[in-house]
Amino acid sequence: MSLLPGPVRRFAAWCAVVLLASGVAYVAIRLCVELRTAVTPALLALLGTALLRPLHRRLVKAHVQRSLAAGLTCVAVLAVVGGAVYIVVSALVETGDQIVTSLRDAAKGIAEHFGAAGTSLDDLASNARELLGKFGGTAASGVVTGISVVGEMLAMAVLALLLVFFFLRDSDRATGTVRALAPPGAADTVEAMARRAFGAVEGFMRGTTLIALIDAVCITVGLLVLRVPGAVGLGALVFVGAYIPYLGAFLSGAVAVLVALADRGFVIALWALGVVLAVQVLEGHVLQPMVQSRTVQMHPAVVLLALTAGASVAGILGMLLAVPLTAAAFGIVHELQGRYEAAGTSGRTAGPESSSGSADS
Repeated sequence: MSLLPGPVRRFAAWCAVVLLASGVAYVAIRLCVELRTAVTPALLALLGTALLRPLHRRLVKAHVQRSLAAGLTCVAVLAVVGGAVYIVVSALVETGDQIVTSLRDAAKGIAEHFGAAGTSLDDLASNARELLGKFGGTAASGVVTGISVVGEMLAMAVLALLLVFFFLRDSDRATGTVRALAPPGAADTVEAMARRAFGAVEGFMRGTTLIALIDAVCITVGLLVLRVPGAVGLGALVFVGAYIPYLGAFLSGAVAVLVALADRGFVIALWALGVVLAVQVLEGHVLQPMVQSRTVQMHPAVVLLALTAGASVAGILGMLLAVPLTAAAFGIVHELQGRYEAAGTSGRTAGPESSSGSADS
C-alpha cells in the first residue's frame, strides 16, 4: 500500500468504508425482513410513541401517575384510531361502488378521445370487479392461510399497542438506557444522535398527521361544494394517502379529478383539479414550512428513492415506514455533521492561542 500514491490510498480507504457500510446495512435489512413479525410492531410502536408523547407528557405534568397516563393515552388512541378507521371504512363502503362506476365512465370517456390508450384504461376499470372477485375466491379457497394472516396482523397490532404503552411509561428511562449501551466515552454523542433521530420522527409524525387532516378537510369541502359524488370517501383517501408523500397525494387527487370528470363533466373536473392543486400549493408553501419547520427537510428525490426502497422491501408497510426512518437517519447525519464542524472550529481557534502562549513564554 505504501507504494501507491496518496490519492489512490484515500480512494481505496473510502471504497472499503462504503463497502463495509453497505454490507452492514444489507445484513441489517435482511435481519429485519426475517424478523419482521417482531421488528414491524417495534417500528410502529416507535412511530406511535413519537405521535402520542406530547399527550402523555401533559398528563404527567398534570400529576397523573406515569403508568396510568400511558394507559389513558393508549385508550385515547384506540378510541381515535378506531373511530377514524370506522369513518374511513364506512365512507369508502358507502361510496365505493359510486367511485368505481365513475372511474369506469371516465375511462370510457378517455377511450373515446384517446383510442387504444383509453381502451386499456376502460378494460382495466371494467375488469376491476372481476379481478377483486378472483382475488376473493383465491382468498376464500385458502381459508387457513387467510386466518393465519389476519391472526398475524392482529397479533402485531396488539404487540405494537403494548409496546407503545411500555415506551410511554418508561420514556424517562430511555436516556439512561441509551447511555448505558453506548461505547465508553461516546455516551454524549450517542444520546445526542438518539434525541435528534427521535425528534425528527416525532416532528414528521405530528406534522404529517396535521397536514393530512387539513388536506382531507379542504378537499372534501371543495368536492362537496362542486357536488362531486363520493366526496367524503375521496377525502378519506386523501387523508390516508398523505402518509405516503407525493405518491399518495398524486393518486388520491387523480381519483378525485376522474370521478368529477365522469359525473360532473369537463368543467367541474377542471374545478376539482384546481381545488386539488390549490391544496397541494397550500401544503407545499404554507403548511410544510410552518408545521414541519423543525424536522429534517429532505429533497423530493430522496423521498421518492426511500419510498421505492421501502416498497421493494416491505410493500405498502415499507412505504409508510420508509420516510420517517429516512428522516431519523438524516437527523443522525446532521447531528454528526454539526459535532464534526464544531470540533473543527474549536481546534482551529485553539491553535493560535496555544502558539501565542508559547511565544509569550
